[in-house]
Amino acid sequence: MSDNLHSPQRRLIELRMEHADLDNLIDRAEPQTPGNELSLRRLKKRRLLLRDEIAQIEARLVPPEPA
Repeated sequence: MSDNLHSPQRRLIELRMEHADLDNLIDRAEPQTPGNELSLRRLKKRRLLLRDEIAQIEARLVPPEPA
């Protein structure tokens, strides 16, 4: 059971959920907080890092296609 908690598939699901949460937060924050650009930039940077991490995990999970 412990192996299932730390599986790459589970991590991928968690990262996708966090990415979606950040998407929603950024979408709601942009029109409402024009004076808080620093916080918005940090959220966008975190979202980008999550997207990169998701892509790395997906690349490890999906076997390369034969030539």
